[in-house]
Amino acid sequence: MVKARCMKCRVEREMKDAKETTMKNGRKAMKGVCVNCGTNMFRIMGKK
Repeated sequence: MVKARCMKCRVEREMKDAKETTMKNGRKAMKGVCVNCGTNMFRIMGKK
């Protein structure tokens, strides 16, 4: 599972239903949901 920082919980947690997306500028990112509180999470990945 992918880890990202939850803005509501203020801790780094695992993402549920993580999906890879591409932003407007061409960079890769992961979108998902916090396992604990259900808030949407977003993590910007590296260039490769």
